[in-house]
Amino acid sequence: MIKRTFIFFLLAPFILFAWALPLSAAPPDMPAPRPNEFPSQQLARPQYTYWVTNPTSGAQLFVPVILPNNPGKSPAVVLVPGGINSSRGFLDPPKALRLADAGFVVVLFDPDGRGKSTGKEDFGGYIHQDGLAAVVRFTAGLPYVDAQKIGLVTYSYGITMASGALARYSDLPIRFLIDWEGPANRVYTTSGCKETGGERGKTGWNPCSDSAYWSEREAVNFIGKILVPYQRIQSERDHVQPTNTHAVEMINAAVNGGVPWVRLNYYPPNQKYDPKAPPAMFPEREDRMLEQKIADCAHELLKR
Repeated sequence: MIKRTFIFFLLAPFILFAWALPLSAAPPDMPAPRPNEFPSQQLARPQYTYWVTNPTSGAQLFVPVILPNNPGKSPAVVLVPGGINSSRGFLDPPKALRLADAGFVVVLFDPDGRGKSTGKEDFGGYIHQDGLAAVVRFTAGLPYVDAQKIGLVTYSYGITMASGALARYSDLPIRFLIDWEGPANRVYTTSGCKETGGERGKTGWNPCSDSAYWSEREAVNFIGKILVPYQRIQSERDHVQPTNTHAVEMINAAVNGGVPWVRLNYYPPNQKYDPKAPPAMFPEREDRMLEQKIADCAHELLKR
């Protein structure tokens, strides 16, 4: 009897420690996350991963979600990757974590043919846009998301996918669109129609002469058709382009299209600009504060 009592007290601290650990199961009414599919980096936030079906292609889209440390439901941002990148680019450096620190549920996804998702690369065309629309609708159904407070945030070429989805699906539960330095049209996207044809080291866009292909992939033709506020964030030196004129082209197209609220950086809203004499943009040194700017703009837009 003494021996059994000794063993119990010896093991008791380990039993209590195991009992106190957070459970890996999902909260009630939430689909259970798949195990071991979130990138291996340990993030100091609750996190789940899901699979969402693209209704057009049938591809299974990998959707990681990072939660803030807020009780109850929180606003959400769906991040759209630039180029032909996947969700992993938002984790290193930890862009997604910075937005979670600002109080947002951060929803990432791998578009068709990228990262862990199945399907074929669509370079931001209608298939990718349909997948993004499905991810947005899925986000609105998550029990820890305030479905009335969801925004889209795009990095670089991600603006094409997001503006196309919003223009083609006006019923999406999105409150705002924030765009960081996205290319306006095929000329900017391909760096002057040079990065085409799948040459080594290049993305492999179709030639600029292929108007049918580019009809699905030019943000400047979609942006004037969206029905939500549009915020453009632009530095003096663009991360890709030799000029920042494409920011003015996007803003002017949005204003001309009647988008309800349009703003370039922190200038007064609903202004148009001369592409030959664009206004001063954010200093390059402020790029390190990009996620803070995005969070500030998102909180502001949610109050509108």
